[in-house]
Amino acid sequence: MASVRKELVTNARVDDVWSAIRDVGALHTRLVPGFVTDTRLEGSIRIVTFGNGLIVREPIVTIDEDAKRLVWTAEGGKTKHYNGAVQVTANTDGTSRVIWIADFLPDDAKPAISAAIEAGMGVMKMTLDKLA
Repeated sequence: MASVRKELVTNARVDDVWSAIRDVGALHTRLVPGFVTDTRLEGSIRIVTFGNGLIVREPIVTIDEDAKRLVWTAEGGKTKHYNGAVQVTANTDGTSRVIWIADFLPDDAKPAISAAIEAGMGVMKMTLDKLA
């Protein structure tokens, strides 16, 4: 199973970052606008439309308020299996660290998944820095 781990540091406060991450129906407005163009909820499943037109169903596994961690899976797209997690922690200087980890099959999807996560993290950083 392939794995990708990316992280960023934002000047935004941890509670503001967590608020945007945990708002699972607002990816396209609060976290990664443009990278994601639409998000809608069907119960505990979010339907995500990416900027390239790809539509993926993402069952939400957990929203852990204490750990400030969101976990989801994905159905559709380039993978047979996908498990993603985003977690935010506070740094001592008031900034926040966001870590996104994805585990998926097949292994040969790694270049595409890695590039997509890198692009998403770039948009996420710009969006979150505006909250500071």
